Amino acid sequence: MDEAEFQRKKAEMEPWYWWGIQTFFKCKFDENPANCDIALVGVPHSSGNGSTERDQHLAPRAVRNVSGWYRRGHQHYGIVPWESARINDIGDVPLPHAMVNDICVKDIEAFYKRVDAAGARPVSIGGDHSITGPILKALAGKDAKTTKGRKCALLHFDAHRDDYEHIPHWLGAERSAAHWAAYTVTEQHVDPERSVQIGMRGNPIRPRKDLNFSKLGYRLIPADEFFEIGIEKTIEIIRERVGDMPLYITFDLDCLDPADAPAVSNLEPLHEGLRASQIVKIFHGLRGLDIIGGDIVCMIPTKDNPNNITAMNAMAIMFEMAALIADNIDKGRR
Repeated sequence: MDEAEFQRKKAEMEPWYWWGIQTFFKCKFDENPANCDIALVGVPHSSGNGSTERDQHLAPRAVRNVSGWYRRGHQHYGIVPWESARINDIGDVPLPHAMVNDICVKDIEAFYKRVDAAGARPVSIGGDHSITGPILKALAGKDAKTTKGRKCALLHFDAHRDDYEHIPHWLGAERSAAHWAAYTVTEQHVDPERSVQIGMRGNPIRPRKDLNFSKLGYRLIPADEFFEIGIEKTIEIIRERVGDMPLYITFDLDCLDPADAPAVSNLEPLHEGLRASQIVKIFHGLRGLDIIGGDIVCMIPTKDNPNNITAMNAMAIMFEMAALIADNIDKGRR
């Protein structure tokens, strides 16, 4: 077999998910964020939420594995994101102090500062929800290149608000999965007056009377309100709130109903969650907003069903995030 035939046979195998070294969506692996517009990142981190089961650090590998078979054209936008933007898998954040959350948080922030300096927009798979705080600190605020020194708006899908201010740590973790939505506000990286938290449900530790706004200023759309007002009104609220702000999206998979995401770290049984088909429509309603990045968190692959439905929905959400950013890049180049 000569070199030309070897390369031809390799090219014929590229579409098949079981062949080759797995990357996110079988895209190019290149650790240099300067070589891409959109950086796909794994954040294998599990020590930021000690009150739940572990194994969230296995999610990046699980999503890489299932993403190889996913078709890469976006029917709704009429684009192939990989043709509209340079999209590379830049690998995993190195976390040698894996079991010590507050050291890992610093390593995550340092990694994403490299991404920010390179001008790439990251779409990441965690990991528990403590990863979002350091990512936001790297991408938004006075020293960030991505937002040109501005704060960002936050669209936060979750069954829980993660904005604890009344406790100093979460089982020893000070920058935990329960604190990030608060300290990124107080440290001037997120503008809560332009941000929305959607999908909260279940019984809280302490019931609240005001279910529309958090003490920090986030607009809350609990699951019950979402089901009452519907998708179109929800999109209207988000777009009016965000306006022209740079927007970061974080998606905790427990926002989804357990039927669509059984393998998550904080299941909320009995109380209906958002369905995957509703999430897709919300994402399509964000088209044209200045999205600077996103993450998907809190998946536990060892709890998934035999069809890997949680990993597949995580992968599909990652694709939608990348497609939104690539669509903006495509329009900017026309």
